[in-house]
Amino acid sequence: METRTALVTGAAQGLGQEFAVALAARGYRVAGLDLAPQPETAAKILDYVELVGDVTDETQIGEGLERLIDRFGTLHVVVNNAGIYPAKPFEETTADDWRRIMRVNLEAPFLVTRAALPYLKAAGWGRIVNIASAAVFSAPPTMVPYIASKAGLIGFTRALAGALAPYGITANAIAPGTVDGGLRTPEPPDLVSTLLYVVDEGSDFLTGQTLNVSGGSTYL
Repeated sequence: METRTALVTGAAQGLGQEFAVALAARGYRVAGLDLAPQPETAAKILDYVELVGDVTDETQIGEGLERLIDRFGTLHVVVNNAGIYPAKPFEETTADDWRRIMRVNLEAPFLVTRAALPYLKAAGWGRIVNIASAAVFSAPPTMVPYIASKAGLIGFTRALAGALAPYGITANAIAPGTVDGGLRTPEPPDLVSTLLYVVDEGSDFLTGQTLNVSGGSTYL
């Protein structure tokens, strides 16, 4: 089996960094696309391509993917992890706030996925993983634009799964959540193990799904 290659957006820190490191440990060659430099991530991965660019900019996405292909020759997995989650009362939310959140959380996964698709098709096998949020199901009132963007991402995932099935490419979403009231808060290992399950060679029949990793605080 050929060595798989993965692209993780928002890989400079936090969960994106955890995903990148875990995929590398599983044997993937990894590239990270982030607006910020990624020295910490690169230091943890032997075969890593650091792509500094804006996930909302088609030109920068395209240039980043060209660098990835020049280095690795192929692409199999896309993890759309980059996102923003500002919270404020709805009546204080401006149109600019709304547009910015929608661009980063919903339009960027569309742009990255569309740009990556020719390479996934050429590989003949692929996994697209979108990082949504369990907040879609609990709906906190101070995060209206964020929840709307992540609900859109879940819908995007479901529709994309059917569109890409003929090419051997799956599309799934992972919905992390935080838990109040004494229940457990999801930690990075919980989400990493879910990601590795979704991208596994044996998960060909898992597509169009949203995996709710919220410690039982929300239900689909």
